[in-house]
Amino acid sequence: MSEVRLRFAPSPTGYLHVGGARTALFNWLLARKEQGKFILRIEDTDVARSTEESLNAILEGMTWLGLDWDEGPYYQSERFPVYREFVQKLLDAGKAYKCYCTPEELEAKRDLAMKEGRKPKYDGTCRRLTADIPGKPSAVRFKAPHEGVTAFDDLIKGRISFSNEELDDLIIQRSDGTPTYNFTVVIDDATMGITTVIRGDDHVNNTPRQILLYEALGYPVPRFAHVPMILGADKARLSKRHGATSVMAYRDMGFLPEAMVNYLVRLGSRSSPSSTSAAPPASSTRTSSSG
Repeated sequence: MSEVRLRFAPSPTGYLHVGGARTALFNWLLARKEQGKFILRIEDTDVARSTEESLNAILEGMTWLGLDWDEGPYYQSERFPVYREFVQKLLDAGKAYKCYCTPEELEAKRDLAMKEGRKPKYDGTCRRLTADIPGKPSAVRFKAPHEGVTAFDDLIKGRISFSNEELDDLIIQRSDGTPTYNFTVVIDDATMGITTVIRGDDHVNNTPRQILLYEALGYPVPRFAHVPMILGADKARLSKRHGATSVMAYRDMGFLPEAMVNYLVRLGSRSSPSSTSAAPPASSTRTSSSG
């Protein structure tokens, strides 16, 4: 049996949110239970918004909670050559193509689709090109299959299926050469040998696109578990208006890390058909299976 490998991959654009801490905790717990590895990866490709202060706050929050990592932290900003290499592999294999459509052209296509009552998705204009256009900037799109179904067995939600005709030709590299989220996640998880991905259920719709990328690159698809997001008592996504949302804010209020861990791991344990409410310290939250 292969080693179980899980990861937590926050973006250093703010503090460690209690929702992110809960996701990290679930990954850490399963890694420890299975005597596997817990990997910390920093998704800092958004250079404009990523800050050293946010990174330190995330690391400090995880350390305070006792969520030690076995590998990392790895930084996506240091892996751009790796991403470019895999983009080129897909291009060479005919599984990706250059897209020369301008933002204005894409917006016009979107507006037309909306007016005609169609789902706004890329119409494949550049997918049909047989030669490059010299001197014109281009993004790179993944050539997704337009027929069939992409399905997976979620460890929490069960069988989930998506019609491939509903999926878009995902941009994997922008015209400025930077990689996109769904692409970097797949490359990192694949090359780091991640076997199980536990994350919020707001990522369910990303999963079929990522599965198709795994298959196109010839990597095994990890197991997925999408956990309900933490919501406020008003069923809105937890935010500052509901009270403290930063892990370190609870530390500063005098709460013990053991209390926070105990609360986060039990949140959602008293289930109802669609959501669970609880009374956390300093705010009112619930979990919901809606993404």
